[in-house]
Amino acid sequence: QVQLVESGGGLVQPGGSLRLSCAASGSIFSINVMGWYRQAPGKQRELVARITSDGRTNYADSVKGRFTISRDNAKNTVYLQMNSLNSEDTAVYYCSYSTYRAYWGQGTQVTVSS
Repeated sequence: QVQLVESGGGLVQPGGSLRLSCAASGSIFSINVMGWYRQAPGKQRELVARITSDGRTNYADSVKGRFTISRDNAKNTVYLQMNSLNSEDTAVYYCSYSTYRAYWGQGTQVTVSS
């Protein structure tokens, strides 16, 4: 059983930045994958970025060069630094943790608007 708590969402102007955080607790395995997914209104949930416990990363093409995922294994926490935000980044962002199964956070709203 794993619990995920996200923070850092909010309203930001186009071109601005936000940093999302997600702390995992419970039965944590040292080898795992943590990441961020998002779902915009009327669209399917999509992968934003993910990172393995040894630091390997993967990004959606739409966020490459703008977003950076990182993690602190000692704190079981994953971060998503989002720069150069635009309106298409508006979505609910969900934190994920996975080993043999996946766990999800409740989601945090990111709204990019002027």
